Amino acid sequence: MTATPETITRLQAQARQIRKDILTMIHAARSGHPGGSLSAADMVTALYFHFMRLDPARPRWEERDRFVLSKGHACPVWYACLARRGFFPVEQLLTLRKIDSLLQGHPDMLKTPGIDMTTGSLGQGLSAAVGMALGLKLDHKPARVYAILGDGELDEGQVWEAALSAAKFRLDNLLAIVDYNNLQLDGPCDQIMPVEPLAAKWEAFNWQVFEMDGNDMPQIVATIEAALQVRGRPAVIVAHTVKGKGVSFMENDCDWHGRAPDDEQYAQAIRELETAL
Repeated sequence: MTATPETITRLQAQARQIRKDILTMIHAARSGHPGGSLSAADMVTALYFHFMRLDPARPRWEERDRFVLSKGHACPVWYACLARRGFFPVEQLLTLRKIDSLLQGHPDMLKTPGIDMTTGSLGQGLSAAVGMALGLKLDHKPARVYAILGDGELDEGQVWEAALSAAKFRLDNLLAIVDYNNLQLDGPCDQIMPVEPLAAKWEAFNWQVFEMDGNDMPQIVATIEAALQVRGRPAVIVAHTVKGKGVSFMENDCDWHGRAPDDEQYAQAIRELETAL
């Protein structure tokens, strides 16, 4: 699935739209998590608009690829991609976090079309993804499972139990991506609980490891393409990203982990995205 220059340009434009959607829904809700949603926007865009086999008309199609957003608080990026792919009307994005909305503050597979796994408690998503991938293997299904983890949630021991299981069962239909922006709720990850050497840790758990700039679309597409060629064991991509990517005053600022922009900040952020190359 080699991407042409035209495809890369299309994905970059789509990622800018997804970032605008993220900010618009969080601003409308006056609540949400922009930092980690923006850092993952390029990667989730690449998955949903280039790699994943999906049918919005049949959200539970058995042959579909599965996606797990383990860092569930970053769900605005997921909701935006689902809406733009046609799983529900784009206008629904403005109902984020409202009572009875399809779009709750964390993903709910019983409410939202296209959500494969309810997430929220950090550290649990990879276990769910392992179960999905193993089930697909046992059923001889060709579908793949993609899971995005936050770097802060790697503090949770359950992540590493799941990593052991994935290697044991040789789940080469599973691709994990670590959104490595090095910021979590309380500060820099390397100060709260250092995870380096991170690539070596995954290698020691018998995963095939890749690294990339998770905010550079050509690198994202090329790295995912390479990871999908791995056979006999699971693959993980350590994606170096910028928290709040695309909005100057949010970038690398932990204060924007879970804070909504006011009217002036929202207007400035949208201007920056609309004038970005």
